[in-house]
Amino acid sequence: MLVVIAGGEPIGVQLAKFLSAQHHKVRLIEHRPEVLARIHQKLPTEVILEGYITDLDLLVKAGINQADVLVACTLSDTDNLALCFLAHTHFNVSRTIGRINDPSHAWLFDKKFHVNVALNEATILAHLIEEEMSLGDMMTLLKLRRGQFSLVEVRIPPGASSIGIAIKDLALPDQCLIAAIIRKGDMVVPRGATTFEVGDEVLAVTDAQGAEQLAALFVVQ
Repeated sequence: MLVVIAGGEPIGVQLAKFLSAQHHKVRLIEHRPEVLARIHQKLPTEVILEGYITDLDLLVKAGINQADVLVACTLSDTDNLALCFLAHTHFNVSRTIGRINDPSHAWLFDKKFHVNVALNEATILAHLIEEEMSLGDMMTLLKLRRGQFSLVEVRIPPGASSIGIAIKDLALPDQCLIAAIIRKGDMVVPRGATTFEVGDEVLAVTDAQGAEQLAALFVVQ
């Protein structure tokens, strides 16, 4: 997969490093000398292209004609929006991802401007903080289906109401699946008759509402 990334901010650099480690072909475009000096220390030279993201010749040099994904993650919402539009309409890039810096601009990042995925950092961060506040000791390990579901982990403390109760007898939410139990370093495959013990690390796939109900089952009596 070829991914063209616009913007040498930390999010763009981190994404480039991650994708490169996954053996994808990556090209990152940046024009600011002070930023370039920094990212040249973190990324291979062949990944970095120096110039403005709206330079059509530079975009072609980056391989945007063959790109599978365009990620516009500069600090300018105007540039991000324009680049997503340009990538789709002029270069036929099938998938565009645009970073939203100012939440008041979020309404612009839609199909009219050919933004397939809009990443609103402020909203994402607010939701994550709210989620961590409401779930207590439960930890979110992975988001699935664009955040609709999550893989969560919770450790059962002494005195939890679920200790000694079989999974089949728990009032588990409909949108909640106990995926695994880590017990004393070993994995226990959960069955209906499996009971929870103190210190169990429970892994579950659930939606937001299910996560709250699941967390309530493991509170101390």
